[in-house]
Amino acid sequence: MSKAEEGDPRHPERSETTGEPKSIEHPESGTRLSAKQIHANVLGSAEDELERSASSLGLSAIAAGLTIGFSFLFGAWLRGFAPEELKPLMVTIAYPLGFVFVVLSRNELFTENTLEPVIPLLHKRDGRTFRLMMRLWGILIVGNLVGALVFALVFAWTAAVPEKLRADLFEVAREATSGSFGPNFYRAIFAGWLLALLTWLLASTQERLTQVLLIVLATMPIAALEFRHSIAGSVEAFYLAAVGGATWGAMIMDFVIPVILGNALGGVTIVALLNFGQVASEGE
Repeated sequence: MSKAEEGDPRHPERSETTGEPKSIEHPESGTRLSAKQIHANVLGSAEDELERSASSLGLSAIAAGLTIGFSFLFGAWLRGFAPEELKPLMVTIAYPLGFVFVVLSRNELFTENTLEPVIPLLHKRDGRTFRLMMRLWGILIVGNLVGALVFALVFAWTAAVPEKLRADLFEVAREATSGSFGPNFYRAIFAGWLLALLTWLLASTQERLTQVLLIVLATMPIAALEFRHSIAGSVEAFYLAAVGGATWGAMIMDFVIPVILGNALGGVTIVALLNFGQVASEGE
């Protein structure tokens, strides 16, 4: 690190014993971390993630795809207790559960990583960092979808849940995956924005209760406003196809693919580029 970079939060200090980036915990002034300090926390974490082994990333991604399914399951369960006019509200209330589990357990979710690996690329702008980012995205997308598929098939093809819950599972899955390529792509942009924003916000605090609150606040609008999330939605899409409510081709072409693309676009352009831009401008 050059002398010009010393003390610059965009180039975080590293531990003398482990070599890992030190997270910034205390504000330079006032009561909140600055944008530069949050950026430094994101950058340090992102550089570590890019260098993780494929097996480690893959297993973490599968775990995330499995765990995120509890948003779908809990939403259907709560829906069954509500009168017709309150059913969407119950699904919305339940939706953050899987995200809380995934984020706090530090499993790798693709939509969280539309921010982190882009930041090192914007700094270095070299071929190696780009390849590492694409490698990370590829492993996470495949791992997340494998986990989502396994979760969906277990609950579609086995007696893991009571029979009375199946009607609500079907309705939640049908409503969450409706629409064609274009509308789903557009709605997915906003979900990608919220999840990348969540990653930025989580880098500003180490308080567990605050982190849970941020997860709830960032993910509940996805269900409430019928935005589209690629991995949580894929659990629902795969479930619907597995029970015969839709064809596999329709779910993949009209939901999974456009939503992955929309999530990536929302996370990269709205959060990563803009938040990097404000920090880069301050650095100048």
